[in-house]
Amino acid sequence: MATTLSDTKPSATRGAVILPWEKTAHDQDIRAAEARLEEAVGLAASIGLVIVRQAVLLVRAKRSSTLLGSGQVDSLKIAVQADKIDVLVVDARLTPGQQRNLEKEFGCKVIDRTGLILDIFGARAATKEGTLQVELAHLEYQRSRLVRLWTHLERQRGGFGFLGGPGETQIEADRRMIGDRIVRLKKELEQVRRTRGLHRQARKRVPFPVVALVGYTNAGKSTLFNALTGATVYAQDQLFATLDPTMRAITLPSGRRIILSDTVGFISDLPTELIAAFRATLEEVAEADIILHVRDIAHPDSAAQKKDVFGVLHDMARDNMIEDDWSSRMIEVMNKADLLGGPDAVPQTADTVAISAITGEGLPALLDVIDRRITSSMEEVRYCMALSDGAASAWLYQHGEVIGRDDGEENTTISVRLLAEDRARFESLFKHVAPLIA
Repeated sequence: MATTLSDTKPSATRGAVILPWEKTAHDQDIRAAEARLEEAVGLAASIGLVIVRQAVLLVRAKRSSTLLGSGQVDSLKIAVQADKIDVLVVDARLTPGQQRNLEKEFGCKVIDRTGLILDIFGARAATKEGTLQVELAHLEYQRSRLVRLWTHLERQRGGFGFLGGPGETQIEADRRMIGDRIVRLKKELEQVRRTRGLHRQARKRVPFPVVALVGYTNAGKSTLFNALTGATVYAQDQLFATLDPTMRAITLPSGRRIILSDTVGFISDLPTELIAAFRATLEEVAEADIILHVRDIAHPDSAAQKKDVFGVLHDMARDNMIEDDWSSRMIEVMNKADLLGGPDAVPQTADTVAISAITGEGLPALLDVIDRRITSSMEEVRYCMALSDGAASAWLYQHGEVIGRDDGEENTTISVRLLAEDRARFESLFKHVAPLIA
Protein backbone atom coordinates (compact mmCIF):
# COMPACT_ATOMS: atom_id res chain seq x y z
CA MET A 1 0.00 0.00 0.00
CA ALA A 2 1.35 3.43 -0.92
CA THR A 3 2.36 5.75 1.89
CA THR A 4 1.20 9.34 1.56
CA LEU A 5 2.92 12.38 3.01
CA SER A 6 0.14 12.74 5.56
CA ASP A 7 0.82 9.19 6.73
CA THR A 8 4.45 9.98 7.53
CA LYS A 9 3.80 13.34 9.15
CA PRO A 10 4.38 13.10 12.91
CA SER A 11 1.29 13.52 15.03
CA ALA A 12 0.96 16.70 17.06
CA THR A 13 1.72 16.63 20.76
CA ARG A 14 -1.60 16.81 22.57
CA GLY A 15 -1.60 18.95 25.69
CA ALA A 16 -3.87 20.00 28.52
CA VAL A 17 -3.54 23.03 30.78
CA ILE A 18 -4.96 23.23 34.28
CA LEU A 19 -4.84 26.14 36.69
CA PRO A 20 -5.02 25.29 40.40
CA TRP A 21 -6.76 28.37 41.80
CA GLU A 22 -7.06 29.21 45.46
CA LYS A 23 -10.32 31.04 45.95
CA THR A 24 -9.35 33.97 48.16
CA ALA A 25 -10.00 37.70 48.23
CA HIS A 26 -8.14 39.45 45.42
CA ASP A 27 -7.97 43.16 44.73
CA GLN A 28 -9.17 44.47 41.39
CA ASP A 29 -5.68 44.55 39.88
CA ILE A 30 -5.11 40.82 40.27
CA ARG A 31 -5.92 38.90 37.12
CA ALA A 32 -9.01 36.73 37.13
CA ALA A 33 -8.58 32.98 36.91
CA GLU A 34 -9.82 32.93 33.32
CA ALA A 35 -7.25 35.49 32.19
CA ARG A 36 -4.47 33.62 33.96
CA LEU A 37 -5.58 30.38 32.31
CA GLU A 38 -5.65 32.06 28.90
CA GLU A 39 -2.06 33.20 29.42
CA ALA A 40 -0.99 29.69 30.41
CA VAL A 41 -2.66 28.25 27.30
CA GLY A 42 -0.78 30.80 25.19
CA LEU A 43 2.49 29.81 26.83
CA ALA A 44 1.83 26.11 26.19
CA ALA A 45 0.78 26.71 22.57
CA SER A 46 3.95 28.72 21.92
CA ILE A 47 6.09 25.57 22.30
CA GLY A 48 3.97 23.61 19.83
CA LEU A 49 1.46 21.87 22.08
CA VAL A 50 -2.03 21.36 20.69
CA ILE A 51 -4.26 22.21 23.65
CA VAL A 52 -7.28 19.92 23.70
CA ARG A 53 -8.37 20.53 27.29
CA GLN A 54 -8.12 23.45 29.69
CA ALA A 55 -9.68 24.03 33.07
CA VAL A 56 -9.55 26.02 36.29
CA LEU A 57 -9.54 23.78 39.38
CA LEU A 58 -10.50 25.42 42.67
CA VAL A 59 -8.14 24.31 45.42
CA ARG A 60 -9.43 24.55 48.98
CA ALA A 61 -6.31 23.12 50.59
CA LYS A 62 -3.05 22.20 48.89
CA ARG A 63 -2.03 18.57 49.29
CA SER A 64 1.67 17.98 49.83
CA SER A 65 1.63 14.84 47.66
CA THR A 66 -0.23 16.02 44.55
CA LEU A 67 -1.23 19.67 45.19
CA LEU A 68 -4.75 18.78 43.97
CA GLY A 69 -7.46 16.99 45.91
CA SER A 70 -7.92 13.23 45.46
CA GLY A 71 -11.27 13.68 43.70
CA GLN A 72 -9.73 16.19 41.28
CA VAL A 73 -6.85 13.81 40.55
CA ASP A 74 -9.27 10.95 39.83
CA SER A 75 -11.48 12.96 37.47
CA LEU A 76 -8.47 14.51 35.75
CA LYS A 77 -6.96 11.04 35.24
CA ILE A 78 -10.09 9.95 33.36
CA ALA A 79 -9.99 13.10 31.21
CA VAL A 80 -6.28 12.70 30.42
CA GLN A 81 -6.82 9.13 29.25
CA ALA A 82 -9.96 9.97 27.27
CA ASP A 83 -8.28 12.87 25.46
CA LYS A 84 -5.00 10.95 24.96
CA ILE A 85 -3.00 13.73 26.56
CA ASP A 86 0.77 13.61 26.05
CA VAL A 87 1.72 16.60 28.21
CA LEU A 88 -0.18 18.06 31.15
CA VAL A 89 0.77 21.63 32.07
CA VAL A 90 0.02 22.64 35.66
CA ASP A 91 0.09 26.44 35.90
CA ALA A 92 1.62 26.46 39.37
CA ARG A 93 4.91 25.67 41.05
CA LEU A 94 5.14 21.94 41.74
CA THR A 95 7.57 20.28 44.10
CA PRO A 96 9.63 17.42 42.63
CA GLY A 97 7.50 14.94 44.62
CA GLN A 98 4.21 16.41 43.44
CA GLN A 99 5.39 16.34 39.82
CA ARG A 100 6.50 12.71 40.11
CA ASN A 101 3.27 11.60 41.79
CA LEU A 102 1.08 13.29 39.18
CA GLU A 103 3.04 11.65 36.37
CA LYS A 104 2.47 8.25 37.97
CA GLU A 105 -1.24 8.94 38.35
CA PHE A 106 -1.83 10.27 34.83
CA GLY A 107 0.68 8.22 32.86
CA CYS A 108 1.87 11.26 30.91
CA LYS A 109 4.51 13.95 31.16
CA VAL A 110 3.67 16.68 33.69
CA ILE A 111 5.39 20.07 33.71
CA ASP A 112 4.75 23.03 35.97
CA ARG A 113 4.82 26.75 35.16
CA THR A 114 8.56 27.02 35.79
CA GLY A 115 9.36 24.09 33.51
CA LEU A 116 7.08 25.47 30.80
CA ILE A 117 8.71 28.90 30.79
CA LEU A 118 12.16 27.32 30.81
CA ASP A 119 11.19 25.26 27.75
CA ILE A 120 10.03 28.42 25.96
CA PHE A 121 13.22 30.28 26.81
CA GLY A 122 15.26 27.31 25.61
CA ALA A 123 13.46 27.35 22.24
CA ARG A 124 13.70 31.13 21.76
CA ALA A 125 17.23 32.04 22.90
CA ALA A 126 19.42 32.74 19.88
CA THR A 127 22.60 34.51 21.02
CA LYS A 128 25.50 33.09 23.00
CA GLU A 129 24.38 35.05 26.05
CA GLY A 130 20.81 33.86 25.79
CA THR A 131 21.74 30.19 25.47
CA LEU A 132 24.12 30.42 28.42
CA GLN A 133 21.44 32.02 30.57
CA VAL A 134 18.85 29.41 29.62
CA GLU A 135 21.23 26.51 30.32
CA LEU A 136 22.07 27.98 33.72
CA ALA A 137 18.40 28.35 34.58
CA HIS A 138 17.69 24.77 33.47
CA LEU A 139 20.50 23.38 35.61
CA GLU A 140 19.38 25.35 38.67
CA TYR A 141 15.90 23.92 38.15
CA GLN A 142 17.08 20.36 37.53
CA ARG A 143 19.39 20.26 40.51
CA SER A 144 16.41 20.01 42.86
CA ARG A 145 14.67 17.41 40.69
CA LEU A 146 17.29 14.75 40.15
CA VAL A 147 15.03 12.07 41.63
CA ARG A 148 12.56 12.60 38.78
CA LEU A 149 15.02 13.13 35.96
CA TRP A 150 17.11 9.98 36.38
CA THR A 151 16.09 6.36 37.02
CA HIS A 152 19.49 5.06 38.14
CA LEU A 153 19.98 7.27 41.18
CA GLU A 154 19.74 4.49 43.73
CA ARG A 155 23.03 2.97 42.54
CA GLN A 156 26.26 3.57 44.40
CA ARG A 157 29.74 3.61 43.04
CA GLY A 158 33.20 3.97 44.49
CA GLY A 159 34.56 2.28 47.58
CA PHE A 160 36.49 -0.96 47.41
CA GLY A 161 37.57 -3.66 49.83
CA PHE A 162 35.88 -4.05 53.16
CA LEU A 163 36.93 -0.64 54.51
CA GLY A 164 36.14 1.49 51.47
CA GLY A 165 32.62 2.34 52.54
CA PRO A 166 29.58 2.50 50.27
CA GLY A 167 31.13 5.15 48.05
CA GLU A 168 29.38 8.01 46.27
CA THR A 169 25.77 7.56 45.25
CA GLN A 170 24.88 8.33 41.65
CA ILE A 171 22.61 11.20 42.70
CA GLU A 172 25.50 12.80 44.58
CA ALA A 173 27.75 12.43 41.55
CA ASP A 174 25.15 13.89 39.20
CA ARG A 175 24.47 16.77 41.56
CA ARG A 176 28.21 17.43 41.76
CA MET A 177 28.53 17.42 37.94
CA ILE A 178 25.63 19.85 37.64
CA GLY A 179 27.23 22.04 40.28
CA ASP A 180 30.52 22.08 38.37
CA ARG A 181 28.74 23.02 35.16
CA ILE A 182 26.85 25.81 36.93
CA VAL A 183 30.13 27.26 38.19
CA ARG A 184 31.57 27.23 34.66
CA LEU A 185 28.42 28.81 33.19
CA LYS A 186 28.47 31.62 35.76
CA LYS A 187 32.07 32.38 34.85
CA GLU A 188 31.16 32.51 31.16
CA LEU A 189 28.20 34.78 31.90
CA GLU A 190 30.40 37.10 33.94
CA GLN A 191 32.64 37.42 30.88
CA VAL A 192 29.57 38.25 28.78
CA ARG A 193 28.53 40.89 31.32
CA ARG A 194 32.01 42.40 31.32
CA THR A 195 31.88 42.59 27.53
CA ARG A 196 28.45 44.24 27.68
CA GLY A 197 29.83 46.64 30.29
CA LEU A 198 32.65 47.61 27.93
CA HIS A 199 30.09 48.21 25.19
CA ARG A 200 28.11 50.47 27.53
CA GLN A 201 31.25 52.40 28.45
CA ALA A 202 31.97 52.81 24.74
CA ARG A 203 28.45 54.19 24.19
CA LYS A 204 28.93 56.61 27.07
CA ARG A 205 32.05 57.90 25.39
CA VAL A 206 30.18 58.51 22.12
CA PRO A 207 27.71 59.21 23.83
CA PHE A 208 24.06 58.81 22.87
CA PRO A 209 21.10 58.63 25.26
CA VAL A 210 19.81 55.07 25.70
CA VAL A 211 16.05 54.40 25.57
CA ALA A 212 15.01 50.92 26.76
CA LEU A 213 11.73 49.18 25.96
CA VAL A 214 10.19 47.18 28.79
CA GLY A 215 6.78 45.63 29.21
CA TYR A 216 4.75 42.50 29.67
CA THR A 217 5.39 39.76 27.16
CA ASN A 218 3.41 40.14 23.92
CA ALA A 219 2.71 43.82 24.61
CA GLY A 220 4.25 44.74 21.25
CA LYS A 221 7.77 45.83 22.21
CA SER A 222 9.52 44.19 19.26
CA THR A 223 6.86 45.45 16.84
CA LEU A 224 7.40 48.98 18.15
CA PHE A 225 11.17 48.51 17.97
CA ASN A 226 10.90 47.50 14.31
CA ALA A 227 8.53 50.36 13.51
CA LEU A 228 10.89 52.97 15.00
CA THR A 229 14.17 51.56 13.70
CA GLY A 230 13.22 49.84 10.47
CA ALA A 231 14.85 46.69 11.84
CA THR A 232 13.54 43.16 11.40
CA VAL A 233 13.68 41.85 14.95
CA TYR A 234 11.55 38.70 15.28
CA ALA A 235 8.06 39.79 16.32
CA GLN A 236 5.06 37.49 16.45
CA ASP A 237 1.74 37.37 18.26
CA GLN A 238 3.08 34.92 20.82
CA LEU A 239 4.52 35.02 24.30
CA PHE A 240 8.29 35.52 24.59
CA ALA A 241 8.75 35.92 20.83
CA THR A 242 12.18 37.47 21.49
CA LEU A 243 14.55 36.96 24.38
CA ASP A 244 17.86 38.52 23.47
CA PRO A 245 18.39 42.29 23.82
CA THR A 246 18.74 44.16 20.54
CA MET A 247 19.99 47.74 20.08
CA ARG A 248 19.71 50.17 17.19
CA ALA A 249 20.45 53.89 16.72
CA ILE A 250 17.61 56.14 15.57
CA THR A 251 17.27 59.87 14.90
CA LEU A 252 14.66 61.97 16.72
CA PRO A 253 12.77 64.86 15.08
CA SER A 254 15.29 67.34 16.55
CA GLY A 255 18.10 65.51 14.76
CA ARG A 256 19.40 64.08 18.04
CA ARG A 257 20.48 60.44 17.86
CA ILE A 258 19.55 57.90 20.51
CA ILE A 259 20.08 54.18 21.05
CA LEU A 260 16.89 52.13 21.32
CA SER A 261 17.09 48.83 23.22
CA ASP A 262 14.55 46.00 23.06
CA THR A 263 14.52 43.66 26.07
CA VAL A 264 12.91 40.42 27.22
CA GLY A 265 9.24 40.54 28.16
CA PHE A 266 8.10 40.37 31.78
CA ILE A 267 5.56 37.87 33.06
CA SER A 268 3.84 37.11 36.34
CA ASP A 269 5.45 34.49 38.56
CA LEU A 270 8.66 34.49 36.55
CA PRO A 271 10.75 31.54 37.82
CA THR A 272 13.34 32.61 40.35
CA GLU A 273 15.96 30.72 38.34
CA LEU A 274 15.28 33.00 35.37
CA ILE A 275 15.23 36.21 37.39
CA ALA A 276 18.81 35.51 38.43
CA ALA A 277 19.96 34.07 35.11
CA PHE A 278 18.64 36.96 33.02
CA ARG A 279 20.18 39.72 35.11
CA ALA A 280 22.43 40.73 32.23
CA THR A 281 19.42 41.17 29.95
CA LEU A 282 17.90 43.65 32.37
CA GLU A 283 21.10 45.63 32.83
CA GLU A 284 20.22 47.63 29.71
CA VAL A 285 17.17 48.90 31.57
CA ALA A 286 19.30 49.92 34.54
CA GLU A 287 21.61 51.95 32.28
CA ALA A 288 18.83 53.59 30.25
CA ASP A 289 18.26 57.35 30.27
CA ILE A 290 14.57 56.78 29.44
CA ILE A 291 12.44 53.68 30.03
CA LEU A 292 9.51 53.13 27.67
CA HIS A 293 6.93 50.93 29.41
CA VAL A 294 5.00 49.38 26.52
CA ARG A 295 1.50 48.25 27.53
CA ASP A 296 -1.15 46.32 25.65
CA ILE A 297 -3.85 48.81 26.53
CA ALA A 298 -6.51 46.71 24.78
CA HIS A 299 -5.83 43.68 26.97
CA PRO A 300 -8.48 43.18 29.69
CA ASP A 301 -5.68 42.43 32.15
CA SER A 302 -3.57 45.49 31.30
CA ALA A 303 -3.61 46.93 34.84
CA ALA A 304 -2.44 43.64 36.38
CA GLN A 305 0.29 43.31 33.75
CA LYS A 306 1.53 46.79 34.64
CA LYS A 307 1.63 45.75 38.29
CA ASP A 308 3.76 42.72 37.41
CA VAL A 309 6.25 44.84 35.44
CA PHE A 310 6.51 47.41 38.22
CA GLY A 311 6.96 44.61 40.76
CA VAL A 312 10.03 43.31 38.92
CA LEU A 313 11.49 46.82 38.62
CA HIS A 314 10.88 47.46 42.33
CA ASP A 315 12.71 44.21 43.12
CA MET A 316 15.59 45.31 40.90
CA ALA A 317 15.79 48.59 42.82
CA ARG A 318 15.74 46.71 46.12
CA ASP A 319 18.66 44.57 44.92
CA ASN A 320 20.56 47.68 43.74
CA MET A 321 20.30 46.58 40.09
CA ILE A 322 18.56 49.82 39.09
CA GLU A 323 18.37 53.33 40.56
CA ASP A 324 15.58 54.01 43.02
CA ASP A 325 14.30 56.86 40.83
CA TRP A 326 13.60 54.57 37.84
CA SER A 327 9.97 55.66 37.70
CA SER A 328 10.99 59.28 37.04
CA ARG A 329 12.66 58.09 33.82
CA MET A 330 9.62 56.20 32.58
CA ILE A 331 7.16 57.01 29.80
CA GLU A 332 4.08 54.81 29.50
CA VAL A 333 3.36 53.78 25.92
CA MET A 334 -0.24 52.64 25.46
CA ASN A 335 0.14 50.26 22.53
CA LYS A 336 -2.54 48.57 20.38
CA ALA A 337 -4.74 51.68 20.56
CA ASP A 338 -6.07 50.74 17.11
CA LEU A 339 -8.11 48.00 18.81
CA LEU A 340 -9.88 50.66 20.90
CA GLY A 341 -10.64 53.13 18.12
CA GLY A 342 -7.28 54.86 17.76
CA PRO A 343 -4.94 56.91 19.99
CA ASP A 344 -7.51 59.67 20.50
CA ALA A 345 -9.84 57.17 22.17
CA VAL A 346 -7.28 56.36 24.90
CA PRO A 347 -7.05 58.67 27.94
CA GLN A 348 -3.55 60.14 28.22
CA THR A 349 -1.49 62.19 30.67
CA ALA A 350 1.74 64.15 30.39
CA ASP A 351 3.74 60.94 30.94
CA THR A 352 1.74 58.68 28.62
CA VAL A 353 1.28 58.42 24.89
CA ALA A 354 -1.13 56.20 22.96
CA ILE A 355 0.10 54.49 19.81
CA SER A 356 -0.42 51.58 17.47
CA ALA A 357 2.93 50.04 16.57
CA ILE A 358 1.29 47.93 13.87
CA THR A 359 -0.39 50.85 12.02
CA GLY A 360 2.09 53.60 12.95
CA GLU A 361 -0.53 55.84 14.58
CA GLY A 362 0.92 57.93 17.39
CA LEU A 363 4.57 57.17 16.61
CA PRO A 364 5.47 60.80 15.70
CA ALA A 365 3.92 61.91 18.99
CA LEU A 366 5.96 59.29 20.86
CA LEU A 367 9.20 60.50 19.28
CA ASP A 368 8.30 64.07 20.23
CA VAL A 369 7.70 63.02 23.85
CA ILE A 370 11.08 61.26 23.95
CA ASP A 371 12.71 64.34 22.43
CA ARG A 372 11.14 66.65 25.02
CA ARG A 373 12.08 64.34 27.90
CA ILE A 374 15.71 64.29 26.84
CA THR A 375 15.70 68.06 26.31
CA SER A 376 14.31 68.65 29.81
CA SER A 377 17.41 67.04 31.31
CA MET A 378 19.75 69.23 29.23
CA GLU A 379 21.64 72.35 30.19
CA GLU A 380 21.68 75.42 27.95
CA VAL A 381 25.17 76.88 27.52
CA ARG A 382 26.97 79.27 25.14
CA TYR A 383 30.47 78.82 23.77
CA CYS A 384 32.66 81.26 21.88
CA MET A 385 35.25 79.76 19.54
CA ALA A 386 37.22 80.58 16.44
CA LEU A 387 35.44 80.14 13.14
CA SER A 388 38.31 77.90 12.10
CA ASP A 389 37.69 75.55 15.05
CA GLY A 390 35.52 73.18 13.04
CA ALA A 391 36.14 70.18 15.29
CA ALA A 392 34.60 71.86 18.34
CA SER A 393 31.56 73.21 16.51
CA ALA A 394 31.00 69.86 14.75
CA TRP A 395 31.12 68.07 18.12
CA LEU A 396 28.40 70.37 19.48
CA TYR A 397 26.19 69.82 16.44
CA GLN A 398 26.63 66.06 16.71
CA HIS A 399 26.04 65.64 20.45
CA GLY A 400 23.85 68.59 21.41
CA GLU A 401 20.90 70.62 20.21
CA VAL A 402 22.15 73.88 18.70
CA ILE A 403 19.51 76.55 19.31
CA GLY A 404 21.41 79.62 18.12
CA ARG A 405 24.56 80.75 16.37
CA ASP A 406 26.11 84.20 15.94
CA ASP A 407 29.05 84.37 13.52
CA GLY A 408 31.51 87.26 13.65
CA GLU A 409 34.53 88.01 11.49
CA GLU A 410 36.85 85.68 13.42
CA ASN A 411 34.77 84.02 16.14
CA THR A 412 31.38 82.36 16.46
CA THR A 413 29.11 82.05 19.48
CA ILE A 414 27.05 78.86 19.64
CA SER A 415 24.12 78.40 22.02
CA VAL A 416 23.50 74.70 22.62
CA ARG A 417 21.61 72.33 24.89
CA LEU A 418 23.73 69.48 26.26
CA LEU A 419 23.30 66.62 28.67
CA ALA A 420 25.42 67.14 31.78
CA GLU A 421 27.79 64.32 30.85
CA ASP A 422 28.09 65.66 27.29
CA ARG A 423 28.98 69.13 28.57
CA ALA A 424 31.65 67.69 30.84
CA ARG A 425 33.10 65.67 27.99
CA PHE A 426 33.11 68.63 25.57
CA GLU A 427 34.88 70.89 28.04
CA SER A 428 37.39 68.12 28.72
CA LEU A 429 38.12 67.56 25.03
CA PHE A 430 38.19 71.27 24.06
CA LYS A 431 39.75 73.00 27.06
CA HIS A 432 40.51 76.08 24.97
CA VAL A 433 36.75 76.69 24.50
CA ALA A 434 35.31 78.25 27.64
CA PRO A 435 31.58 78.64 28.31
CA LEU A 436 30.24 82.19 28.34
CA ILE A 437 28.64 83.33 31.57
CA ALA A 438 25.21 84.90 31.01
